[in-house]
Amino acid sequence: MKKTTHLILSIQILLILSLPLAAQDILDGVVAVVGDEIILFSEWLQEAQGLAVQQGINPATQPDDFERIKTAVLQSLINSRVLLAKAEEDTITVEDQQVEGELENKIQYFIQQLGSKEKVEAQFGKPIHKIKKDFFEEQKKLLIVNRVQQEKLQSIQITRREVNQFYEQKRDSLPQRPPMVQLSHILKDIRAGDATRQAALSQIRDIQKRLESGEDFAELANAYSQDPGSAANGGKLGFVERGTLVPEFEEAAFALENGQTSDIVETQFGFHIIQMIENRGDQVSTCHILIQMKRTESDELKVMGELAAIRDSLITHGASFEDMARKYSDDQESNQSGGSLGWLPTNSLQIPEFQVVIDSLHTGKISLPFKTKFGYHLVRMEEKREAGPLQLDTDREQIHMMALNYKKQKTLQDWINGLKKKLHIEIREDLL
Repeated sequence: MKKTTHLILSIQILLILSLPLAAQDILDGVVAVVGDEIILFSEWLQEAQGLAVQQGINPATQPDDFERIKTAVLQSLINSRVLLAKAEEDTITVEDQQVEGELENKIQYFIQQLGSKEKVEAQFGKPIHKIKKDFFEEQKKLLIVNRVQQEKLQSIQITRREVNQFYEQKRDSLPQRPPMVQLSHILKDIRAGDATRQAALSQIRDIQKRLESGEDFAELANAYSQDPGSAANGGKLGFVERGTLVPEFEEAAFALENGQTSDIVETQFGFHIIQMIENRGDQVSTCHILIQMKRTESDELKVMGELAAIRDSLITHGASFEDMARKYSDDQESNQSGGSLGWLPTNSLQIPEFQVVIDSLHTGKISLPFKTKFGYHLVRMEEKREAGPLQLDTDREQIHMMALNYKKQKTLQDWINGLKKKLHIEIREDLL
């Protein structure tokens, strides 16, 4: 799941529960009509307040900014209704199961953020099944709109010449490039010792035997799983797409048929037993039971020793960093590229320990081993760039994406404007 999107959604949903009393009198007022679709005042205000929170705007103290947001949100809602009308014309739909999967993902995110299913229900003032029911239709509309947009935009590409033209036309208004660093790293997982591993394996085998004897998977997950994000919900992980899970878990999960339970699967997180709820080929909904392998201080010291030896080989004996990363790094996403992490903005690094290290690391130098939540790292500073204007020769990939997105958005808006001419659109000015 993508956390930023889900967080914004949660803010918007929660805001509607606490709308001011003055707004309650017209919660069911129709603020706009688009073809056969309507936009309610409550929906408009909910979206506007959510966007205001996201942008750090206080409607009470910044009324002009909030009015600007309300205007933009209303146009966005009208556009979405236009696309819904186009979807109906073209008979574009989504399966109810897909909608349910998306809602399940959001509920699981809320549970992780608030701590338990009970806290989510208390926050919304209703049971989980009622939350899903209340937001089912809106989620369905959102998925349909996304599908219509994707079908329209999926074939759009951009040439090198168009990128150059975009840059020349927009260069003065493009955002400044933040300070950037190019890094490579070698990651070593902290692996549990044999005694700890055997204890965890024994525990997961006992659970496996209880499952084989007919005990309920959800009850055992609730009682024994050590995954805090899913245990309280019977181990449910919701729908996930191929490519988003750790390799060992994903390989086992996508091989399962509906209702089938896996053998014991070992990943960096511990031992799992996976049960398939629904396999759609490119998406799966699973539940799992996790028994972690608790790492000890001696396990950490062993990893630090391994990285210290690797660093000595690099500095003293001139070993190739790329070769050592391919051979020893446990980061499956970067090891085959020699540990390269690419260019990263220094002002928004997601791992705070990296920030501390790179602040004092000079170009070409290799850090001492340091720990993050992922394990222990060695980092080599490849290059640093100061903040400044984007340049085609050094920032082409970033400018390419900006140009492509601009072309897609312009294409989409031009298309929507054409569709609007075929629909009756009425805005209730008295509710604005």
